Amino acid sequence: MIDFFEIDFLDVESDKSGDAIPLRYQLNETMSIHVVDGGFQDTGKKVIDHIRQHYGNIRYIDRVVVTHPDGDHTGGLKSVLDEFEVGALWMLRPWLYANEIINRFSQPLTIEELRTHLKEAYSTIVTLEEIALKKGIPMHEPFQGAIVGAFTILAPSKARYLDLIVESEKTPQSLKEAYQSDIVVLKALLEKLRVKSVSLLKAAWGSEVFSTEGTSAENEMSVVQYANLCGKRVLLTGDAGRAALTEAADYALHIGLTLPGIDRFQVPHHGSRRNVSTEVLDRWLGPPLPSKLQKGEERFTAVVSSAKNDKDHPRKSVVRAFIHRGGQVFTTEGASLRTSYNAPERAGWNPATPEDYPEEQEE
Repeated sequence: MIDFFEIDFLDVESDKSGDAIPLRYQLNETMSIHVVDGGFQDTGKKVIDHIRQHYGNIRYIDRVVVTHPDGDHTGGLKSVLDEFEVGALWMLRPWLYANEIINRFSQPLTIEELRTHLKEAYSTIVTLEEIALKKGIPMHEPFQGAIVGAFTILAPSKARYLDLIVESEKTPQSLKEAYQSDIVVLKALLEKLRVKSVSLLKAAWGSEVFSTEGTSAENEMSVVQYANLCGKRVLLTGDAGRAALTEAADYALHIGLTLPGIDRFQVPHHGSRRNVSTEVLDRWLGPPLPSKLQKGEERFTAVVSSAKNDKDHPRKSVVRAFIHRGGQVFTTEGASLRTSYNAPERAGWNPATPEDYPEEQEE
């Protein structure tokens, strides 16, 4: 049978966006099913039904990858792990490294106290660990350099991951300071209001405005995966921020990948302005082109996991930036998407319509 792949970005409909990405590929007559994240808790059934309907009436999944511990990525995986036999769970668990970071906290703690705190702070992935232990599913660390089926993990490195655990707002020291400071709470409320009131300005081709602020430590923990599937270069990013994408690009060059040059690019964090920059996108995709390419001349496909009811994602400035570099951008708003090569036909699945080029962007 001919080699093929199909990557499905499921429509995770809620007031907020989420990620659930089942994928199937056959290379050298070996078939693999690989699930990356599972959306919210209610998304689990959708992932299960999708796999059973489109990947055959199977009972076994080769591997499940948790990109990072946020609930819009982990919630549905409980059902997936319960329902299927799973060959391996790839997931980073902060509490495993309590003994390596204990001395980096000024607040007096024992290793066991820190381990307990981290389990409480990241309870969604504790649940997945418990299921894996109960069912005997092997668990592995998706650190930089790990090979996960056809994919290579480009980020995070272990050193940067440990830094992020310490820097996170979920650490004991950060939580203690937050509870003691009304100023921190007030700043958080003001930030929410500021985000909701972002205004749009008409902008010329090539103009790009991103947030001056970065994303959360948890998003920066995201596992960034690369594979060459049937000659197509695929990058799955989770909610990776600029630091993660920069580290991933550095490692890509280290292992001999040629950049810029990606054919299928998952836009991180549902199209947030805090996760990408002109410099980062130039490294992965090349600099902006002099003008918009004609239909059919696009150089790559970019996919955004964004809910129809989530009015904050994707940001217009992010959609513009991918089109500037010759991409066609698709969102999951209202429908699941499949990007594929040589994949079996699916009844009822029709070509999706790419996003139009926004003439305005966020101020």
